[in-house]
Parts: sequence; C-alpha cells; structure tokens
Amino acid sequence: PLDGRASARKTIQSLNPALVLWVKYEYWYYHLTEVQKQEVPLILVSGIFRPHQPFFKWYGNLWNKMLRRFTVIFVQNEASYRLLEAHQLHQHAVVAGDTRFDRVMDVASNASNIPPVAAFCGQQPVLVAGSTWEEDEEVLAHYVRQHPEIVFIIAPHEVDEDNIRGVMKIFPEAVRFSRLQEASASQHVLIIDNIGMLNQLYQYATVAYIGGGFRDSGIHNTLEAAVYGIPVVFGPVYEKFNEAVEMIEAGCATSIENALELEQILDDYFTNAHHRTRAGLAAKTYVAEHTGSTQMITDWIYEKRLLTS
Repeated sequence: PLDGRASARKTIQSLNPALVLWVKYEYWYYHLTEVQKQEVPLILVSGIFRPHQPFFKWYGNLWNKMLRRFTVIFVQNEASYRLLEAHQLHQHAVVAGDTRFDRVMDVASNASNIPPVAAFCGQQPVLVAGSTWEEDEEVLAHYVRQHPEIVFIIAPHEVDEDNIRGVMKIFPEAVRFSRLQEASASQHVLIIDNIGMLNQLYQYATVAYIGGGFRDSGIHNTLEAAVYGIPVVFGPVYEKFNEAVEMIEAGCATSIENALELEQILDDYFTNAHHRTRAGLAAKTYVAEHTGSTQMITDWIYEKRLLTS
C-alpha cells in the first residue's frame, strides 16, 4: 500500500492486527503512526543501524519519531544498540541478532535432493554462482572457460527469457536447467532458468560465488550458501551487509575486485583442501553461532502476553 494518511488508516483498520512486526529496512511514517494510534504493539525485527542513516542526522527528527513508535526494537548487533544509545533512542532496544540465520538453517536442514542437478555434478568439484548479474558473469567467464574439470552452476538474479539468452551468450557451452535432459557429457556449465531453487543448489557446491557485488545495490544473500559449510566469494560492494563483513573477519568469505583476483582465490580453494575445509568450517560455525534470534523474539512476545485476548 501507499504510505499516505488515508491509505494507512484503511490498511490498519482493514487488517485489525493484534500485533505488527516490522522487518529491517523500510520505515513507513503514516503506517507506523496509525499502528500507534490504534494502540497495537509494534515490533521492529532484525533492525540494523549505521551512522550515515537519517535517524542520526540533524534533519532526522521525523525519522526519530518513527523509531519512537515501536514498542520494542530488536537490533542485529551491539553496534546498532550503541548507536541508538548515543542518540537516546535505545530505551526499548534489545540485541537479538538476525532472524535470517534461523531461516537459512531451517532451509538447509530440510533441503531436498535435486536428482538432475546431482547427476550433472557427478563427483566433480562444483562452483555455484547465485543471484548473478552481467558484471558477475563476465568476471566468471574466463575462469569457466579455463576449467572444464569444474562444474559451474549459474543462477542469474533475473530469469526472464531475454536475460537467460544474454547469459547463454556469455557461457555458450552451457545448458539450461529446463533442457538438462539434452546435456552432453562434455558440458560442465548449467544455467538455472527458474525461480526458487537457489537456496537448495548450494548443497552441491564446493565453493559459492554470490552475485551483486559489482553493483551499487551490493551483494545478495551470503547466508544461504554459508549454512552449507562452504567458502563464499563475492565482489567489492558488500560493506553495508553486516554478515558479509563478519564472514570476511571469520575467514569464511573473500571479496574480489576483478577476474584476476577471482581466479587466484578459486584456484586456492579448488586445489588446497586444507584452506577450503578451514573456510567451510568457519562458515558453518559462523551461521550456527548466530542462530536463535527467532526464538528470542517469540519468547519475548509470549512473555509480554501480546497475543493473548
């Protein structure tokens, strides 16, 4: 819905919620205000804050008002809490982590085998490149051509026909998933031309590459790959994603600037089992140590009896 006064009133009155959960990044002033007017508990989940955000600027009064609408603010990390504290916005803030860790752990625990993909991979090493854009694909292209002994699974972020055709031009030796039954024994590149499969494809990966790091919007979901205990590689635009920064610090992720750096890190991971295993274990440990946010939030809701009539 549009964030206008009338639209917000109509939405909230139509839904008549007993509890409203707001997640992460977007803040809609009129909807938040209307929820507060209706005296409905309002919870921010997985909030993350940085000094450059308007909440903390001289012109941030309106943004401050939005934060003060919340009954409780569950933040991802101590840095976010300290930032709120420095601006007297921490009175109802609690460090609870990021619920995405619980989600990816659940998905990985219940991942189904995809027989055609498993057969295509065989016993070869596999690189799964997820949510790629053209810039990522061009960086990968040379390495793909030089390594027929490695299976490459490319899952573009956009899977419309025009984009898939463009990806096929970059990887002319590839086969689409929808035509996988036509693949020859010599083909080692698989293009995923559907939606919804990516988070289970990482189970076949020896190494994962996450797309988006050569665009201003930044990388896509690194946790979907890390949960499987594999090294993760991505482009240079990642700083606004807290988990990516922490994964680099933990030794389970690497950022690259160009195709040469990509070649160097992939060569290391594919030829040095010790380095690969160490990074993979660090990835699995990192995700496991950050689970529990969902349980903490639901426990708080039950403790406060926010959903009892």
